[in-house]
Amino acid sequence: MRASRLMSLVLLLQGRGGMTAAELAGELEVSERTVHRDVLALAEAGVPVYADRGRGGGYRLLDGYRTRLTGLDRTEAEALFLSGVPAALREMGLQEVAATARLKAAAALSPALRDAPATAAQRFHLDAPGWFAGDSPPPAALAPLARAVWNDRRVAAVYKGCLRTLDPYGLVLKAGVWYLAARLKDRLLIFRVPRFEEVAVLDEPFDRDPGFDLAAFWAGQAAEFTRSLLREVITLRLSEHGRRMLRHIADPAALDDALASMEPDGTVRLAVESLPVAYSQVLRFGPEAEVLGPPELRAMVAEAAARMSGLYR
Repeated sequence: MRASRLMSLVLLLQGRGGMTAAELAGELEVSERTVHRDVLALAEAGVPVYADRGRGGGYRLLDGYRTRLTGLDRTEAEALFLSGVPAALREMGLQEVAATARLKAAAALSPALRDAPATAAQRFHLDAPGWFAGDSPPPAALAPLARAVWNDRRVAAVYKGCLRTLDPYGLVLKAGVWYLAARLKDRLLIFRVPRFEEVAVLDEPFDRDPGFDLAAFWAGQAAEFTRSLLREVITLRLSEHGRRMLRHIADPAALDDALASMEPDGTVRLAVESLPVAYSQVLRFGPEAEVLGPPELRAMVAEAAARMSGLYR
């Protein structure tokens, strides 16, 4: 632990040119007394660190000194590509690894570019979890699954009461919920991480398909899942304005088929999840849509229109 902290201290000084004990203590999350002891240890080990006295002083490295510790190891390099998703890193237990990787990358930059990480962080931030997610802890299964994914290790897991042996290919964070893409026997499937009851990482590697593309696989699965929810079809007659409203009201997965079915008089067939969902969608059209079918949906909307007419009479 101390060796890692000493390395981080050297990288901070190398990347920023000089820092006060208070600034170092804040970055390293230790006391100023610990910083002084660490600087002394570095000096005794031959690292040319010295103290600048007076106003604006602090600790600095001798001009021209460059540590050879800037090379990224594999874990750090992989974590660096996730550094824009801090919540995900924290939940997978990779926060410290990514912090070290960022320090190494910053130390390797030329002096003119060393403010680039701070400049980017001031301008762009990715907040992956959905709204109103609260501060609930990450699923207990996430950390072992992440280790298995990084190391291509098979897992034995209890999922919804059933024991399964899986080859974990990748993790996806969607709207604050973690999903696992894994091979079960000869099929690649999606598993919801919070539904894992137990996970044991086996000392048994698996052969990953080199052509597997996690982003493309997830996009295909997500589209298929969305289409599977659209179990009902309704028929509407839309006004000219209603046709323009359609793309803002229809489910994106149903929009292309709906537009393709559009007739000259504005009649359109629209796939929906259920009649209650269709009811709420149709009401958003207001007087710009007439329900032609099914009859039960037409009756629901007619009743709502009558009630609304009574309110505004």
